[in-house]
Amino acid sequence: MRKRTIWAVVLLVLLLGLPQRQALADIAPPKMPPGTTLVPGQEQTQVRMMAETVTLAISKDPAHPDAAIARTDAVFTMRNLGGVEEHMAVRFPLAFFDGSSDGRSAFPEIPRITAKVDGKPASTRRQQQPPFDPSPYGIGRADVPWAVFEVTFPPTQDVTVEITYTVDSYGYYPQAIFDYILQTGAAWNGTIGSVDLVVSLPYEANERNVLMHDSNRTSVSTPGGVLNGNEIRWHYADMEPTAADNLEVILVTPSLWQAILNWQDAVKRNPKDGEAWGMLAKSYKQAELLPKGWLRDDPGGQELVRLSESAYQTCVTLLPEDPLWHYGYADMLWSDYYFDYYSNRTPDTQSLLPRALAELQASLAVDPNNALAKGLLESIQMMVPGSVQGDGSTYDFLALTATPVMPTPYPGTPTETAQPAPTSTMVPATTGNPTAQPTASVPSGGNPLCGGSALLLALPGAAALWKQRGRRSKVH
Repeated sequence: MRKRTIWAVVLLVLLLGLPQRQALADIAPPKMPPGTTLVPGQEQTQVRMMAETVTLAISKDPAHPDAAIARTDAVFTMRNLGGVEEHMAVRFPLAFFDGSSDGRSAFPEIPRITAKVDGKPASTRRQQQPPFDPSPYGIGRADVPWAVFEVTFPPTQDVTVEITYTVDSYGYYPQAIFDYILQTGAAWNGTIGSVDLVVSLPYEANERNVLMHDSNRTSVSTPGGVLNGNEIRWHYADMEPTAADNLEVILVTPSLWQAILNWQDAVKRNPKDGEAWGMLAKSYKQAELLPKGWLRDDPGGQELVRLSESAYQTCVTLLPEDPLWHYGYADMLWSDYYFDYYSNRTPDTQSLLPRALAELQASLAVDPNNALAKGLLESIQMMVPGSVQGDGSTYDFLALTATPVMPTPYPGTPTETAQPAPTSTMVPATTGNPTAQPTASVPSGGNPLCGGSALLLALPGAAALWKQRGRRSKVH
């Protein structure tokens, strides 16, 4: 009993620490609509949901630019299959339908909702009623808020019910996540005849801004979605929805993606604008991130890596005397190298690490006091012995002329065989006085960014490293 109590407390703390999340769900009949039978195994109502179309129009949250909102329009076609008119108080959840919401800042209710029946406004009232599916952990409220409105269902006739409201996203930047709960529609008679779910973005929907594939131990959008123009669509027929059918869609937050589009337009208008190329590269790099330090390794995430790398290369070519952009490029290359290794991948030792160090060398050649570049060099020195040596004022970039020792693997991580370093005429240089520049370009390429922060944070001193990287990514 004591262990169960401890786990219940732990779970409660975790739930209270989750980001804001609000209810999106199908309408549901009351617990015991009038005139229904209570015979086990039979339906409680003869009203069937013949069809539903739900559209989530996504936009930037004007109050919280790093988040998003969705105007939700849900249209239900209902038909009474029986021979007797049914009148009931149809209900729609205003908070978590399972009772786990607290109704305060962490899980606020949907503030405003409108309902129509056959095109005419229906008056809604807020009522506390039992949850549709109580939490199995016993930590939810006994009653949850519902929007309730009266509907009459004549026999054999279709009745159209419309629900409109706005809901906030949840999740951690740079993702914005939305749910829609189909499960509450299971209380109607039989299956749902057809279900169409539409998520509409203010720009083209693609695999770079919609997470449609598994990516490094994070949740992904519900499978089966079809990307077409600015929409993602799911269609189902004769569905008896369960919790497994509930919709989840994970997006790059609209403010970030709109910034990417704006910088793409800027470099098209002026291809010689190095700052615009740098901001585009930085925005791509931010879109590669996942919550809690993981990095995307899905196809869209891999493409963002390539786009970021290309934009950074153009930026430093146009702005060779800007130390911060050299640093930002190095940060991106180091992340690729480091997280490949700690995700059981073979990092591109021949390319990524030497290129990252070359960019840091270039950064310090312009600004010997660049604290960001020095901080990253200290991290590399700690994680990859033999790659660089320095005392905070001068550095020898050993990996530019020698093969560095691979990082000490975390327990359970297979040891990778270090590959020979690329041939180069660059010799070790001291901070602020580089003695040479590479006479041949280091091969481009490298594996896509992928996750490893769980291993990273388990290493001595690595938690501070990740915090530093999080701050750096917001700079360049």
